[in-house]
Amino acid sequence: MQDSTRPANPRVIVTRELADANQHRMSELFDAVLNHADTPFSRDDLIAAMADCDVLVPTVTDQIDAEMIANAPDRLRMIASFGAGVDHIDLAAARARKILVTNTPGVFTEDTADMTMALILSVPRRLSEGEKLMRSGQWEGWKPSGMLGHCIGGKKLGIVGMGRIGQAVARRASGFGMSIVYHNRRQLPPAVEESLRASYVADLEDLVSECDIITLHCPHTAETHEMINAERIGKMKSSCYLINTARGDLVDENALIEALQNEKIGGAGLDVYQNEPDIDPRFLDLKNTVLLPHMGSATFEGREASGDRVITNIRVWADGHRPPDQVLDGWV
Repeated sequence: MQDSTRPANPRVIVTRELADANQHRMSELFDAVLNHADTPFSRDDLIAAMADCDVLVPTVTDQIDAEMIANAPDRLRMIASFGAGVDHIDLAAARARKILVTNTPGVFTEDTADMTMALILSVPRRLSEGEKLMRSGQWEGWKPSGMLGHCIGGKKLGIVGMGRIGQAVARRASGFGMSIVYHNRRQLPPAVEESLRASYVADLEDLVSECDIITLHCPHTAETHEMINAERIGKMKSSCYLINTARGDLVDENALIEALQNEKIGGAGLDVYQNEPDIDPRFLDLKNTVLLPHMGSATFEGREASGDRVITNIRVWADGHRPPDQVLDGWV
């Protein structure tokens, strides 16, 4: 039965500019307040928005903490987040206030896996260094010893976190002839492991010590915070490459930078950082590191699909039903 307390035309505030098609559809369906200037919301902006809407549509860069949720007016009924991650929202506080939280899982799986594979290729083969050499005008031509890197065929890839994205990376890496091992909270069923040609490693320390390339695909939680720390980096091979397209807080950046500066590991490919957008300036001087501006999911197709999922979640909720991507159980 439809919940008559839900507004038929909910007021929806969107914190960032979305695809034109998404914004046009939102304006048709809801009392939508859009951010055409794409100016990031401050904490005060978020608090004001939460006081003036039925549904808030934040992105993964909008930090919504327990105090903000606890003090939000009863009018706020739903947080329909744009993106798969929900670590920017205090879910316990939302549950306590019975504020429904949704996300857009799976939309960016293939795009992020593609970018991960691009980094797996580009760091060992020194693509960024080669491109900079060409632009500098200092390239002197081909020679047998020029710009030598490492091949990835036959190398052992360690995937930390074997969810949708981790599995998509495994499928790609298998095509490049890599040997694949993974660490996960739970071992995958044998049939899935066989299809991915992947072997389970129960101890993360064993994985980091035996792999040639390590790629991270975990959510950021209290348990995974800085899981790649100085001790684990110290166990990596001197030729190992670390790839991170997941969350910056999975890595102790001080320990990683020290290892890269002293060539204790081979290099790194990073798309995420601990204090985005203010990354540690020491990264900028590292030749053995490829730095990307959090663009793993940055495709026209993926961003529009994520916006479509946000709209679907809001519409289903406004119609009195459980949204397909509801994060918290216990009520509709």
